[in-house]
Amino acid sequence: MDIKLQQVSYAYSIGTPFEKYALFDVDLTIPSQTYQAIIGHTGSGKSTILQHFNGLLKPSKGQVHIGERVIEAGKKAKELKPIRQKVGIVFQFPEHQLFEETVLKDIMFGPMNFGVSETEAEKRAKELIKLVGLPEETLNKSPFDLSGGQMRRVAIAGVLAMDPEVIVLDEPTAGLDPRGQREIMDMFYTLHKERGLTTILVTHSMEDAAKYADRIAIMHEGKCVLNGTPHEIFSDAKTLETYRLELPHIVRFQQKIENMMNLRLSKICLTEEELAEEVSRVLRKGRDYQ
Repeated sequence: MDIKLQQVSYAYSIGTPFEKYALFDVDLTIPSQTYQAIIGHTGSGKSTILQHFNGLLKPSKGQVHIGERVIEAGKKAKELKPIRQKVGIVFQFPEHQLFEETVLKDIMFGPMNFGVSETEAEKRAKELIKLVGLPEETLNKSPFDLSGGQMRRVAIAGVLAMDPEVIVLDEPTAGLDPRGQREIMDMFYTLHKERGLTTILVTHSMEDAAKYADRIAIMHEGKCVLNGTPHEIFSDAKTLETYRLELPHIVRFQQKIENMMNLRLSKICLTEEELAEEVSRVLRKGRDYQ
């Protein structure tokens, strides 16, 4: 499912003395099955823009295209329920949204609310609990008896149970330890590939944006100022600094290696594996000339 924002602006408390614009003339196209990261410093408009992807917020100006549906400023948006079924949002700390007495009921709640039969909802719950890395017996437990990491996986299973075509991730690893962060991000990437999802990652993590995304958009002071591939975005440290962003750790490490070895690699490396391969290639090439 394609998502397209055309000249989208959004103001909070519009028409009051507290009116404040959070987005200004944002243009952004996210083709179906793309893994799009959206990065920016605190207050850049990331959280506001993500709520437009399934109609939680409606633009004050401009249009939002979600598949074949159009949400336009000044016009009443009708029947948003199908959109919210197809576009699932995993908010920060999604475990805070758990409320049912068992994990099974919590995962089943969303799809049944959208008209899925109890039998089908239970089938999805049993499949998804394993997919998010938890044993099936977890379904019979209270979600509040689980660890924080387990609760988050249950909440994610609840979003996936609605069978979305688009999944929006709002800082999905917030509060997790490094191992938990890696496991959650790898899980989402596997889902993205295996299910052909359109994935939108809203994050402060340059590392996650570099490692997983096909394209990266930079938000700054409510505007989408750049959108390109990870290699394009992270090849210009000075521009990133202008927007109060840093290079990923691996790119900074590459720069240190280049300075130590007095050489320049042929490309920006965005993963440890890519950097090791490129350094090895340069060293082999150097030996060949000896």
